[in-house]
Amino acid sequence: MSSSPETLPIAELLARGELTVRGRVGEASNAVLYCSVAHEGREATCVYKPVAGERPLWDFPDGTLAQREVAAYEISEATGWGLIPPTVLRDGPYGEGMVQLWIEADPQARLLALTEDEEAGEGWKAVGPAQIDEERTALLVHADTPELRRLAVLDAVINNGDRKGGHLLPSPDGRLYGIDHGVTFHVDDKLRTLLWGWAGEELPGEAAAVLEALEASLEPGAPLAERLAELLTEAEVTAVRARVAALRASGRHPVPSGQWPAIPWPPV
Repeated sequence: MSSSPETLPIAELLARGELTVRGRVGEASNAVLYCSVAHEGREATCVYKPVAGERPLWDFPDGTLAQREVAAYEISEATGWGLIPPTVLRDGPYGEGMVQLWIEADPQARLLALTEDEEAGEGWKAVGPAQIDEERTALLVHADTPELRRLAVLDAVINNGDRKGGHLLPSPDGRLYGIDHGVTFHVDDKLRTLLWGWAGEELPGEAAAVLEALEASLEPGAPLAERLAELLTEAEVTAVRARVAALRASGRHPVPSGQWPAIPWPPV
């Protein structure tokens, strides 16, 4: 029996609906197409990233970014935090690719800022100094919110190598979403993020409980582990388990390794 338009899950709409390309997101480094998707009387806007439009990277196998985006979504869903918009892997007008629900960001929300103060103010966490021009530096800070902190934990789990400011989407309803997770799940430590404000701090109890449940979900044979095995290599799935175990053992947010640039460039 098919779902009614009112009850049709967003993921099913994205996976089964007819994709129509409406335009291209021009500033993206890979092909990112703005689309509509329609199925059984329901329609939504979405992003379609065909594998054929992925730019080769020196440190990631060619043609794997779409799968990594979907794997990141699966991990996000397993945490219960819902930090990544619904994301599926499917065929489209330009071949297989990632399709993700489009999120309209709230232009009034402020998650990142530059301050000339020496320390972050109340409600903010310091990331580090940023060069404004040849003679001036400022302190880069990010908001100190539970939602942003959850995203920092998720990034540590998926080994996100590209958490830029433009990849943070606060929605008008108060939710926070992260996007652009193609550069994730590498077996080497490649965490690059603007969310270093909690580095070295004790994980909140909420995060510790989520990591405990996630560790169980990643056991061989568990549904999440089986799903990740369809999207990642065996070594990459093993590395996810190791990162979750390491986070649980330390009980703290990770700190920059010193072996890889800690801040993505450009930061926005």
